[in-house]
Amino acid sequence: MGEIPGSADASGRHGPRVAVTGATGHVGGLVARLLADDDVPQRLLVRTPSRAPALPGAEVVEAAYGDGAAVERALAGVDVVLFVSATESADRLDQHERFVEAAVRAGVRHVVYTSFQGAGPDASFTLARDHAATEELVRLSGMAWTFLRDSLYLDVLAEWVGEDGVLRGPAGDGVVAAVARADVARCAAAVLTDVLADPGTHGGRAYELTGREAIGLADVARVVHEVTGRPARYHAESVREAYQSRAVYGAPRWQVDAWVSTYTAIAEGALRHVSGDVERLTGREPMTLRDVLQAT
Repeated sequence: MGEIPGSADASGRHGPRVAVTGATGHVGGLVARLLADDDVPQRLLVRTPSRAPALPGAEVVEAAYGDGAAVERALAGVDVVLFVSATESADRLDQHERFVEAAVRAGVRHVVYTSFQGAGPDASFTLARDHAATEELVRLSGMAWTFLRDSLYLDVLAEWVGEDGVLRGPAGDGVVAAVARADVARCAAAVLTDVLADPGTHGGRAYELTGREAIGLADVARVVHEVTGRPARYHAESVREAYQSRAVYGAPRWQVDAWVSTYTAIAEGALRHVSGDVERLTGREPMTLRDVLQAT
């Protein structure tokens, strides 16, 4: 993990000017690979260095979001950081606050944060409220910002089909403009490289990252069956049924609320809006669920 080539700015700082968090996860890992493919030096902030992807021009640094001192050291000399939201947990917002404060102390100039479609303090999907609170932390930090408000992931919708072949949840006949993780990663990489080339680009902008269509869960099940051959059907639960069917996992109440509210947000139409931002940022039409399944 030695020093890698990087540019020096007017203050004499050396090393990668861009940092990517969450590089051991789906989206962060895809972004890191895209940047490496474009020969962009980068610093990868990870909790477990042994799990980090081995990429040319990538410097790996151990730093957990909740460890402000480690984050501050890891972001030293970085101009722009991709801030992938932390794993769902009861203290996620506290982790985000420590990360933002550390980024300020480190002198980061621009934060690109992976938020959520319809983020707001009263959002139907309970975890979207944490995203709204994090957006506010970033806005008030004094750093330039760009928010990537992702819809639900198409990749995850397919995983909602249980081993019994049933996709169950209280989504009614609602639809969701779900987006592929790969499209989110392409958007993030495009924004990061644009900001590196022109620091004024994308500042103060929030992009809504969706697929090209809004899809209902009955259609999700149908496409999963058609592409994979697995049995799949949708069962529209009541909210009461949803809580009962998820009680077997023994999860804390906040997490069950999050699971169930994912579906109720779809039922209420909170995630139905289709945006053209993916194509605007990448020049490519977003993937469909069929595209995602066929690519795996």
